[in-house]
Amino acid sequence: MNGFERRKSAIKEKIMNTVLEILRTCEPKNIRIADIAAAANVSQVTIYNYFGSKEALVRESFRRYLDSNYARFELFMDGNPTLKEIVQYTIQLDKETFETYSPALFQQMLTSDPELASYIEVLYREQAAPMLVRIIEEGKKKGEISTSMPTATIMAYIGMLKLQSQTLLELAHQSGRSGEFMEEIINLFFYGIRGVEQGQS
Repeated sequence: MNGFERRKSAIKEKIMNTVLEILRTCEPKNIRIADIAAAANVSQVTIYNYFGSKEALVRESFRRYLDSNYARFELFMDGNPTLKEIVQYTIQLDKETFETYSPALFQQMLTSDPELASYIEVLYREQAAPMLVRIIEEGKKKGEISTSMPTATIMAYIGMLKLQSQTLLELAHQSGRSGEFMEEIINLFFYGIRGVEQGQS
């Protein structure tokens, strides 16, 4: 990458970071190119030259955010964590996401941008789902998951919990004992309401 390409990449990065910051408090439909340009200290012409439209800029910025989170998760997985550590990390990642961007924002972007929705679907099918299968199969080998439980059933159960992650995080916050509440949810995930006796695993 030559000097011009490095400068162009740095400017694009700055613009996308600015968009992600604005999205914390502003709906995509209310964002103006003029506001992005002013906050990023670039011209509106530069933004149009690099991204073509506001919609394309918002989409690329959000894709970059999703890709960054997935890359963080892959890096975490390289450390060969236990299944419980993976669940804890996933919950923490969800917590960070919902504290940064409202669930309503995600829903609005998916319904208003079919291209972004398609990208997320492909990301799940080609990367996230195979990773989840790998986690489950490795958990079975380590004795962390019952080998009698079909992987497809476990994936369906995890998917159901994932859909309710916002509600769980809100309940944790309302409880006034967020850490303990989420630890109890994790224990329910592993042991059910019967729990596990002291000294058992």
